[in-house]
Amino acid sequence: MWNRYFAEFSGTFLMVLLGCGSVALGFSHIAVSAMFGIGVFCAIMIFQPISGAHINPAVSIAFAAKGDLEQNALPGYIIAQCLGGWAAAMIVVSGATIPAVSLGSSWAIEISITLLLMFSIHVLVRREVGLFSLALGVGTMVGILAFFFGELTGASMNPARTLGPNIVSGEGDLILYIVAPVIGAVLANFIPEPLDEEPLRHDQD
Repeated sequence: MWNRYFAEFSGTFLMVLLGCGSVALGFSHIAVSAMFGIGVFCAIMIFQPISGAHINPAVSIAFAAKGDLEQNALPGYIIAQCLGGWAAAMIVVSGATIPAVSLGSSWAIEISITLLLMFSIHVLVRREVGLFSLALGVGTMVGILAFFFGELTGASMNPARTLGPNIVSGEGDLILYIVAPVIGAVLANFIPEPLDEEPLRHDQD
């Protein structure tokens, strides 16, 4: 279990280091979005075989609510993820998530984009895609959502991604960025997944 916790710490650390590090280095908006996507891709490629590479408390909570993560493992996952994000934030000292739209719009956006992210994860997992396809699919989704919504709310979708940088930078809005992604991720559990029937088998003679 400790190996899994360390993997979640390390994966979240890597994602926040690359994503928020690109903010600290003054990258363009599209480059920052890409770096968050690359960070997620790398974290999944490295740590998915160990812990599942949730690297996001909202994802872990949604998996636990659906029965895909043991309830007794959930607190350790969340703590490890938040510590990983905080440790990376201590290094880059940048990348705080700040809403640029109204509070109501920020809640709606963060819930909606986290729902889309979690639903894409459910679809990829159900289809039992390979590790590379899983990492590429989730990383691409993160990058796309960050590009389209990053300038509106920061496109957090991840309490651990925001908690560390916002604490280090002294920014607020923690309730928004902690609660909204969890709501969105859990709501994704209730969306009927495509291809609910058994997948067609193409048996070779």
